[in-house]
Amino acid sequence: MEFALDKTIEVLSATPAAVRGMLGGLSDEWTSSGGRENWGPYDVVGHLINCDRTNWIPRARVILEQGADRAFPPFDRFAHFEQSAGKQLGQLLDEFDVARAASIETVRDWDLSDGMLSRKGHHPEFGDVALSQLLATWTVHDLTHIRQIATSMAKRYDAAVGPWKTYLSILK
Repeated sequence: MEFALDKTIEVLSATPAAVRGMLGGLSDEWTSSGGRENWGPYDVVGHLINCDRTNWIPRARVILEQGADRAFPPFDRFAHFEQSAGKQLGQLLDEFDVARAASIETVRDWDLSDGMLSRKGHHPEFGDVALSQLLATWTVHDLTHIRQIATSMAKRYDAAVGPWKTYLSILK
């Protein structure tokens, strides 16, 4: 599948509801933090919020306003641990809804043309990257973290499934 902005916005718009559908109303035993080394669902939601606020849109702005002449600002992928401290998961889910709606509105307001989507910015590790690549990565990043949530939850029943573990690829 080639990059298409409308398809990207479909997934980015659906992610908050998908995450809320997976986690809303569940007990802490399912959703709690796993810590810096083994993120649980709570950590993933905090990370998604932080990414919307400090990663995707700011980097897209660099591409649109300054291009490859300026490297992306550094991104602290662990900042959410401090930002989420003391908050309930329901509060984080609400914050994610708001942050993502604002991000989607920003992307739509840019009215991105094919020429704009091909503009480049400079990633400190990868070199020059196109705006379309950044937006595609944002989409796959969401899907990766949805998988991470499901995997983290499944592993909580790792021993409880007994011999069926052999057939449950999520536990391997």
